[in-house]
Amino acid sequence: MNVNAILRGVRLSPQKGRLVADQVRGLKVDKALSLLSFSPKKGAKIIKKVLESAIANAEHNLGLDVDELKVSVIHVEKGPIMKRFMARAKGRGNSIIKPTCHIYVTVADKE
Repeated sequence: MNVNAILRGVRLSPQKGRLVADQVRGLKVDKALSLLSFSPKKGAKIIKKVLESAIANAEHNLGLDVDELKVSVIHVEKGPIMKRFMARAKGRGNSIIKPTCHIYVTVADKE
């Protein structure tokens, strides 16, 4: 049984989010949570919250056993980009790009 959790519009670069997502893909949820807890990356804290949400969905909505769950699918997609400008010398301006991403996590029990 597959259970999903989605987080959209996170202020995190998709490239940096994918680095963390690649580490936990395919792991059991207890190992994934412990790995994310001790990772120093910003994306680890965000992905941990989404993973905990998927685990809670599996436990509450479908009554699945948490000990048998594993991270079956996790991917980070590009979201909308916030574009800003900063004033520079001689009347010029530089653009500031603030990327966002969408995080999709699916946990599944062993079948």
